[in-house]
Amino acid sequence: MPANAPLLQIDQHLARITLRRPQVANRLEVQDLQILEQHLNTVNAQGEVRVLLLEGEGRHFCSGFNIGAVPSVDAGALFERLTDAWENARPVTIAAIQGGVYGGATDLALACDFRLGTRVCEMFVPAARLGLHFYRGGMARYVNRLGLGMAKRILLACETLDAQAMLDCGFLDQLHEDGAQLQAQAVALAHSLCSLAPLALSGMKRHLNALARHELDPAQLASDIARAAASEDLAEGVRAWQERRPPRFAGR
Repeated sequence: MPANAPLLQIDQHLARITLRRPQVANRLEVQDLQILEQHLNTVNAQGEVRVLLLEGEGRHFCSGFNIGAVPSVDAGALFERLTDAWENARPVTIAAIQGGVYGGATDLALACDFRLGTRVCEMFVPAARLGLHFYRGGMARYVNRLGLGMAKRILLACETLDAQAMLDCGFLDQLHEDGAQLQAQAVALAHSLCSLAPLALSGMKRHLNALARHELDPAQLASDIARAAASEDLAEGVRAWQERRPPRFAGR
């Protein structure tokens, strides 16, 4: 694996994936997309992981796919495969966006459950300026999460949004003053999520995303509700509530 490939680190319930090409704003190569998918598969397979935090080194979060490689590969198909898998990740996902986020990387961030940023953030999708047609999954996420009007402003008009606009339109869930505060708050959110009941979290995440896509499976929803209702975690949560102490969830 290349020295600057995305790095996966797992510490008990928290997994962190770091993009490590700061000299090119964490641009993604074909191999990086494959490695990110491998890392995601590893995280999904480790049931003890409850939260996945995605972050980047340097001044920017990610500049998207290497434009120079676009004529020779189907970048849209590669990104759609990765971002769809990211949206369906078992753990709750957080993107810590410390600077610019561009192109397909905006969709990778949208595929996360939470997005935190700083005052120097900006986003821009140059697809129409390059002659690229954005892929279906990404367009759907833009419309589902930000609305049709904002999707058109970003994808058709190639509008650049600053940090406040990203917060106002719902792309960002939190906006922080600087990178240090961003990291502190991202880790705090991750640990808070790690302390919650994993069966309830994973089930609700799955069905909230399905509802947004108008693809809810009522039978699967009923099954997940029943599983949570019969779980040891629910009994522990009730006991902890009554005893006024933090619960200790085991995911079963």
